[in-house]
Amino acid sequence: MDDEYSKLIRRMNPPRVAIDNDSCGHATVIEVDSANRHGILLQVVQVLTDLNLIITKAYISSDGGWFMDVFNVTDNDGNKIRDEEILNYIQKTLETEACSSNSLKGSVGVMPSKEDTSIELTGSDRPGLLSEVSAVLTDLRCNVVNAEIWTHNARAAAVIHITDQATGCSIEDAKRLSMIKKRLGNVLTGNNSSFRAPKMTISSPGPAAMHRERRLHQMMFAARDFERLEYAKDISSRPHVTVLDCRDRDYTVVTIRSRDRPKLLFDTVCALTDMQYVVFHGTVITGRMEAYQEHYIRHVDGLPLSSEAERQRVTECLEAAIERRAWEGLVLELSTDDRFGLLSDITRVFRENGLCIKRAEITTTKCGKAKDNFFVSDVSGNSVESKTIDMIRQQIGQTILRVKGNLSFSPKLPQEGARSFLFGNLFKGRTFQTFKLIKSYS
Repeated sequence: MDDEYSKLIRRMNPPRVAIDNDSCGHATVIEVDSANRHGILLQVVQVLTDLNLIITKAYISSDGGWFMDVFNVTDNDGNKIRDEEILNYIQKTLETEACSSNSLKGSVGVMPSKEDTSIELTGSDRPGLLSEVSAVLTDLRCNVVNAEIWTHNARAAAVIHITDQATGCSIEDAKRLSMIKKRLGNVLTGNNSSFRAPKMTISSPGPAAMHRERRLHQMMFAARDFERLEYAKDISSRPHVTVLDCRDRDYTVVTIRSRDRPKLLFDTVCALTDMQYVVFHGTVITGRMEAYQEHYIRHVDGLPLSSEAERQRVTECLEAAIERRAWEGLVLELSTDDRFGLLSDITRVFRENGLCIKRAEITTTKCGKAKDNFFVSDVSGNSVESKTIDMIRQQIGQTILRVKGNLSFSPKLPQEGARSFLFGNLFKGRTFQTFKLIKSYS
């Protein structure tokens, strides 16, 4: 009955999306008003980040059964969004997504296809792992169409879409799928049994396939990458997360200070949503490479966090969600005509030259071009020497492998000081209550 009532409320109060390019001098302002339900914030943020928009500010309010959010967004160059096609897409998609109760099951950024087979892998990370996985797939005559690989805290997770090399279609033969699973299982097991047994699923994506980046968050969470190893407990490079009680309002207050980067808010909201927490009020402000987030949350049952153990777990999981794709180091961008076995060849060259792939984004365009990004370090996790990169580019091709990011980098957060306006005078000792943004309807 409650579900039918919620559907009636949504039909009577369709979502409203207003896009304003005039009121703010340096960003496009997007306002979303809708009947509230669990997961709607993640859906809206997902739509914006899948368009590679940068959220510079956000104000979130979803108390009293209504969702009212404001987002300031720019493109990657810091400009307002002027493209009418993109603006119309945002308007139409947000109004549709905010109205649908099943939208979280679908994918905005990754269109599922019945023409390929999806492989999900989780296990212990080690140097050369992607090279070994891609070599096995090549040996089994599987073509990698697109893939995304994350590593964090000695764990690895990957979502890989493959086709049959001969037919270009999905692989449906049960014996062949069993062989793929067996061979990849042997690679994942390797010589390292320090964590849980590796996990793998093989399936044909359907119309309700999970958003790939959200799925990777879930896979890393299931692999318990938030549990830090003894040798990895240096706190200097972590985001600063605090979880405190707000007793007079019956909320738990989560504040996060970290380096700013694309998709930061998506990663934060994704973690909170998958842990079954609801953001009732929130603010996000970014600047000078720093980001400040403050969220007033409760569990889906309406209660704030009840124990120190739960607060510690939320802290660790948010730190992990932010760290999974935080990267200050070297990025190698490959752009060339796609061919069978390309990923295996490229990753073999990386491995032979002592590179360790920390994250990878593998894409094949409709016109048959490979557009891949590899986030790399040396095997010790340090920066890569320039002479090593020169050797790799000579082997692969100077024109098809571009170098982005920093050859030398420090993973530490900027220190608080006079030039750090976000964490100096502006937010010191302040919360949303200071700005009169909290009003509880419970």
